[in-house]
Amino acid sequence: MAAIDTSPGTGSIPAVTPSTPTLRPEESRVIWLLLGAAFVAILNETTMGVAIPHLIDDLGITALAAQWLTTAFMLTMAVVIPITGFLLRRFTTRAMYIAAMGLFSLGTLIAFVSPGFPLLLVARVVQASGTAIMMPLLMTTLMTVVPAAIRGRMMGRVSIVMSLAPAIGPTLAGALLNYFEWRWIFGIVLPIAVVALVVGAKWIHNLGETTHAPIDVLSVVLSALGFGGVVFGLSQLGAGGHGAGAEAAAASAASTTTLIVSLAVGVVSLALFGWRQIRLQRADDALLDLRVFRSANFTLSIAQMAIMSMAFFGAITVVPLYLQRVLEVSPLETGLVVLPGALAMGLLGPVIGRIYDRWGTTVLLVPGAVITTGLLWFYTTFGAETPIAVVAVAQTVLSIGLALSFTPLFTASLGSLQPKFYSYGSAVLGTIQQVAGAAGIALMFGVMASASASATAAGADALAAEAAGTHAAFLVAAIVAIPLLVGAFLIRKPADQQFEGMPAGH
Repeated sequence: MAAIDTSPGTGSIPAVTPSTPTLRPEESRVIWLLLGAAFVAILNETTMGVAIPHLIDDLGITALAAQWLTTAFMLTMAVVIPITGFLLRRFTTRAMYIAAMGLFSLGTLIAFVSPGFPLLLVARVVQASGTAIMMPLLMTTLMTVVPAAIRGRMMGRVSIVMSLAPAIGPTLAGALLNYFEWRWIFGIVLPIAVVALVVGAKWIHNLGETTHAPIDVLSVVLSALGFGGVVFGLSQLGAGGHGAGAEAAAASAASTTTLIVSLAVGVVSLALFGWRQIRLQRADDALLDLRVFRSANFTLSIAQMAIMSMAFFGAITVVPLYLQRVLEVSPLETGLVVLPGALAMGLLGPVIGRIYDRWGTTVLLVPGAVITTGLLWFYTTFGAETPIAVVAVAQTVLSIGLALSFTPLFTASLGSLQPKFYSYGSAVLGTIQQVAGAAGIALMFGVMASASASATAAGADALAAEAAGTHAAFLVAAIVAIPLLVGAFLIRKPADQQFEGMPAGH
């Protein structure tokens, strides 16, 4: 057997002990294949933001219509991820991998050949269906086969995927759009996805055991209405008109009505969904078993992850708009600004994983929360005269703070559960990230649009109005992040992950 993390250059933290547990070669191969597939899926997801302006021009659609390419993707993820907890227990690892990569590859092919907006929108939904399965599959498989004492290091590798892919995505999209039409964003990803599908279908074997519990159709419907309604309602924040005149007023009223109705349907459906799961879990038939929340450490970790996702995804979505609209840099330069931070997150992942395995959560989460919150407050000082180098450095330091937080949160949250709940915990983790991220993006966009409109009404020029909007959005992100400073002290490393020689209580 090959030992984990024996390659040079992964950090200065020494191996825990010569008897560090290892993975069998076939288990290691499955995890690496899943990591590669997740990388491709996340890479694709993060290219769309840079492509939206080009799609508006090339397809002759409005900005509101183009936004559906992102909204539909988020909606599909919000609907499918809660179901994965059941699916991962019902079907084999190999079957779920083929389904995920098959759907993703099919969606990518449809997008590549799409002649117009309607078929491209369908393609995005198909892609999202596969992406929604992939991350819970990766996390559940990892928790199932990786010994508790070395999960931190393996989660560090997951953090490489989750940080490098979002960094490379916008940079790659910006470079491609400088020379080719928008469809080649999908054309580059397609052969990689097909290769991942073929190789995985051949080499992935089944891990863990499956069950044969029947799926509860009512739970699926309530889940779709609940999570879909909440995400769609949140997406309507800031979608209405912010200008003057009857047309803007009508658009704003329609958006407000849609928001209220969607959130109402979502909240009521989620309440019914929760009630239904509590009844079904008595017989282990729940679509999403809510007994995972009986673990206080899991619940605290999920809450911390939700706050961080809301602040981070909201801010990171505003940064490109600030760079392009206020500092007036190109899409390619925008991608290059965020690249160093994501590279830092990826390179630090294995080192942080080793620190977690040796010392636990506090030594990582506390400085991570301080750095993340402090940098978001520093973002509130950005204006029209801020040097682009300052933004790049701030983005890099913020990424380091996030790297210190994500790996211990992933590992401590799922490690707090019994093995039979890993699939449900992974589904909850993915769902909370999706909903919190959508809430953060919607909140920041709504605040930004409102502040920009107020500045314009007060007589500010376009540049000053954009600067006012981004400042307001960064301020909200900084305020949202404040509870992270408390939560960092409350989360502990699960007892079953304690390893020989490690101080207790960390």
